Amino acid sequence: MKNIKNSSLARCAIVAMALLLGQQAFGEKWDGPTSGPIKQAAKKVLFISQDFKNGGISTAYRGFSAAAAELGWDVNVVDGKSDVKTIHAAFLDAIHSHQDAIVLGGFQTDEFKDVVALAKQSKIILAGWHAAAEPGPSKDLFINIATESSEVARMAADYAIQSGSGNVGVIIFNDNRFGVANAKTQRMKEIVEQCKKCKVLAVENLLISNAGKDIPAAVVRLDKTYGKAWTHTLAINDVYFDAMNFPLVSIGRLDIKNISAGDGSNVALSRIKGGLSQQIATVAEPTNMQGWQLADELNRAFAGVASSGYVSKPILVTTQLLKQIGTAAIDSEIPYGKAYRAIWQVKAVEKP
Repeated sequence: MKNIKNSSLARCAIVAMALLLGQQAFGEKWDGPTSGPIKQAAKKVLFISQDFKNGGISTAYRGFSAAAAELGWDVNVVDGKSDVKTIHAAFLDAIHSHQDAIVLGGFQTDEFKDVVALAKQSKIILAGWHAAAEPGPSKDLFINIATESSEVARMAADYAIQSGSGNVGVIIFNDNRFGVANAKTQRMKEIVEQCKKCKVLAVENLLISNAGKDIPAAVVRLDKTYGKAWTHTLAINDVYFDAMNFPLVSIGRLDIKNISAGDGSNVALSRIKGGLSQQIATVAEPTNMQGWQLADELNRAFAGVASSGYVSKPILVTTQLLKQIGTAAIDSEIPYGKAYRAIWQVKAVEKP
């Protein structure tokens, strides 16, 4: 797939592959690591969430907490509530309480360089979920857990193009505080602009934490500006669509189709499954699995070995897929729990 060029035929093939990925995700086989250090027990870890209103962060934390329990770790959590001072104070408390590791849940180190430096001086391991623009190690983090932002963006943008019967006019919602959000936005913009029948009408920067308040007015303003040229909305997070359906209905814009490039929140999955909302798809992270992946990578750090190099794959979630899997989580049939327990050499407490 990586060698396919951007011809019209290739674009159709890519869209078809994206749809296929979404349909097959429920029966996914394990493609992650199969070897590594046994469990490094009795570790203290603080998980700092940028904001638990973000469903991706909260789900990843639940997966991480479950895995950490099986590893015998003492895990504490702080909800930063999108407040820099709260997150900064949590960092300082973690350093003073001699945590073995700090997890950055959904925020980057840029605004916290002083406490990040202190943590590193104190030999505290730093890891993250969506804490950098791309997955893998960084200069500050032992590991950042995420899917490839370019792949998430590609799936969302391709699905928007495929779902439009005529001209496609796209508005993209971004939160430019986050590197991963900016990377997704740029890639979605590039893909849409490669399509001859498509146009990016606007890129709107709205804070995720304020989306519930800002979206209704934004919908009215954007409709007045672009009218029927606006056919699709792409967003870097499902939160933007939590408050969008009623404003669209109230102005009579039932024709607009909404697609999210992350993260597959429970609220979004529910409305997509029902088929009554104007959100028709989300490109979800296997966030439960990623919580376990985060625990495994930290276990490697505690053992003094390198990260595994594993990057999980995103899942295109549509109404069709959700009806197929019923009440199960989208990553529930990926045997990550069995795989990681085998590496750690622990017995199952509870199947994730």
